[in-house]
Amino acid sequence: MTDSHESVVVLDAKGLRALAHPVRVQLVDLLRKHGPSTATRLAERLGVNSGTASYHLRRLAAAGFVEEDAERGNARERWWRSVHETTRLSDEDLSDREPEAVLAYMQSVAALYNVRTQRALNEIQTMPREWRRVMDLSSFALRLTAEEGRRLGEELREVIARYRRDAPGVQAPPDAVRISLITQVLPEFTEEP
Repeated sequence: MTDSHESVVVLDAKGLRALAHPVRVQLVDLLRKHGPSTATRLAERLGVNSGTASYHLRRLAAAGFVEEDAERGNARERWWRSVHETTRLSDEDLSDREPEAVLAYMQSVAALYNVRTQRALNEIQTMPREWRRVMDLSSFALRLTAEEGRRLGEELREVIARYRRDAPGVQAPPDAVRISLITQVLPEFTEEP
């Protein structure tokens, strides 16, 4: 199901199974961040062969996550673009119906976030000073009810929406730099020693 106003896709079982692969999560991420591209260029960025990238792009297209960019393509090159800006896993029953697919999807997303974090850490020494002060790796221990946790997530998304300038047609200031903001709300049911 897609909310075209915000360009958000809420995962259903079919979509979840289509995204439950690390290469597919990374392909969608690259198309969202950098815009339309070819399977060959995407494959180079991911370190896979172009046949693998093409296969996964076709699977993503069949599930409605990407589409061919006919304006850019020609007889030799197929260009692909993301159909939406955000993916949400909000169907509470989906975890019960598709536990393996939910786990595979979440593990793929976590791996992507780890790659982003490591890339930023590798670049920290060459990062301009003002951006080094922006970079933050924080952990906050909170005691919340489930309802409070949901409200916290909604409030964070509202704040983020005020700063989001990656949407097509939205002009960011000339000195703006793309940043990755990764939030995690991780319930802890076991106390650590």
